[in-house]
Amino acid sequence: MKVLLVDDEKELVSTLAERLSLRDIEADWVTTGEAAIKSVESKTYDIAVLDIKMPKISGIELKKKLEGINPVLKYIFMTGHGSEDDFITASSELGAEYYLVKPVNIDDLIRKMKEVLIKREKV
Repeated sequence: MKVLLVDDEKELVSTLAERLSLRDIEADWVTTGEAAIKSVESKTYDIAVLDIKMPKISGIELKKKLEGINPVLKYIFMTGHGSEDDFITASSELGAEYYLVKPVNIDDLIRKMKEVLIKREKV
């Protein structure tokens, strides 16, 4: 499994990437939407974990751009703002299936990543 972590909080994404690596999950991280686009253009990922609120481009806007580059890429969103109900309502039309509230629990993240991949295999 190859994962791209995108969040403007460098300490968060670098720590998550390190913790995933310790569990034999390959994870790259970037802190801007522009860097995420370049990463997806140059590498193949199974899952992108996107922060919803970032400067310049939101996670939801970024998802739309990344879908044009890699239509099979799956997404998990994370945020420190709002409630899960708010997120589900706002993103239902975008196909956002998975959501985590910060601080992200690594075991919850891994569980959701596995769910995403199992769901993709069934399609």
